[in-house]
Amino acid sequence: MMELVWVGTAYIVGLIANRLSFPPLVGYLAAGYILHFLGIESGHTLTHLADIGIELLLFTVGLKLKLRSLLRREVLSVGGLHLLAVTGVSGVVFLLLGEQTLGGLVLGASLAFSSTVLAIKVLEDNGELSSLHGRDVLSILILQDIVAIALLAFADGRQPSYWAFALLFLPLLRPLAHRLLTVSRADELRLLLGVSLALAGGVTSENVGISPDIGALLMGVMLSAHPQIEDLSEKLWGLKEVFLVAFFLQIGLADLPNPDQIIQAIELLGILPLQGILFFALYLLAGLRSRTAFISSLALMTYSEFALITTDAVVKANLISPEWNATIALAVAGSLAVAAPLNRYSHQLFSRFESFLTSFEKKSGHPDRLPESIGVAEWLVVGMGRTGLSAYLALHKREKRVVGLDADPTVLESLLAEGRRVIYGDAEDSELWSGLPLERIKGIILTLPEFDARCSAVRQLRKRGYAGQIGTICYLPDEKQQLGQLGADFMIHPLVEAGNQLARQILGDNSEFPG
Repeated sequence: MMELVWVGTAYIVGLIANRLSFPPLVGYLAAGYILHFLGIESGHTLTHLADIGIELLLFTVGLKLKLRSLLRREVLSVGGLHLLAVTGVSGVVFLLLGEQTLGGLVLGASLAFSSTVLAIKVLEDNGELSSLHGRDVLSILILQDIVAIALLAFADGRQPSYWAFALLFLPLLRPLAHRLLTVSRADELRLLLGVSLALAGGVTSENVGISPDIGALLMGVMLSAHPQIEDLSEKLWGLKEVFLVAFFLQIGLADLPNPDQIIQAIELLGILPLQGILFFALYLLAGLRSRTAFISSLALMTYSEFALITTDAVVKANLISPEWNATIALAVAGSLAVAAPLNRYSHQLFSRFESFLTSFEKKSGHPDRLPESIGVAEWLVVGMGRTGLSAYLALHKREKRVVGLDADPTVLESLLAEGRRVIYGDAEDSELWSGLPLERIKGIILTLPEFDARCSAVRQLRKRGYAGQIGTICYLPDEKQQLGQLGADFMIHPLVEAGNQLARQILGDNSEFPG
């Protein structure tokens, strides 16, 4: 019965939030507070489901993680300096208020953490998890998680077991994990294998004194690079989303704050933009462009769910007063509710303030610099996944001068190693299309998986005055109509076209089939 109440309330309030143009997770947070107000408690079951959701989330992140792209100069400088700055300010405030300075330092470090769940979710929903700024954000989140684990060990006096070092040998099990995925040919078996590995990583890490989230992440990394990893990620996506509803519900169900705690939480939310500004400034000082700095800062401008755990630990250690638990819970929930819609419209917000924001960036030496030339290319393929690469190879086979464009650094590195002509660029970046010389380009093929990204690219190309052909993919009739209205010349459904091609091949002709 209680499970029905949790799920039903989350659905109804999530639906209302979605109809009001908020992400459903804002509704899940509100549903938690509503249930708590009605006297309904969280319970062990909901907490356990939330833990599973986070482990599945981190596992799927590990599946897509390329370790060689994690440790970048801007990650250590931006993430490290931000952490030191916020921690130092909090310690000084507690010192001036006559409170325990050590408790203030730990609380400040906790408030410097950004929400791993929200940041990864919005980046994944926007299709930006593998982009340059997505990887930088992910690396900073992992850096923060490592610091959080150290804080927890300090606060509760428990240190990781010596067996924790054994987790470093997980990559040695990669051949076995890959073999298991290969022999698991049934869809449900692959799904079960993914869930089993995520939970196994969590249990193993917890038993050696490490956060189970880190274990799940390492398990995902171990399984990465398998040819069927995309298929497994897609199968886990829906299951992970359902479990994460429990995580957002339990934040609201934790406790209802009193008026003083509400005022404190509002004050913490009031200084949250300062954290965003600090992130933005540090990104610019690290040499990144203002667009990358702005979108990354919005993704990180939250308070972390880890703050709930570390705050509870320092309260139990008598370093701060117990009232901070409810205050931090409300501040975390409020930051997620504010950040979710902001991140949903991050690209539109940057476009509106682009002229102002770009005035702060350095003029050269950006790690995310845009291409200034595409050489003598006459055809451009945007999005070098499976569909984009197929289009690229088809044009190349016909001896057409073609160049590919992608925002994933590891994809570019792999394709360049194969001798492909590819360049870096984000299709939703207006500066890309305004600065890229397209006079020679006869046609552009957009194979981006995200519908909004395809719409944005078509809109900006036509706004710039590009008169060549634009072809793209679509999956729904509404998408085809909208892309056509924006200026796309032709749209195909990949699965429909695959069926048409099979029919042509078996009939041995080039007849046209309806799409």
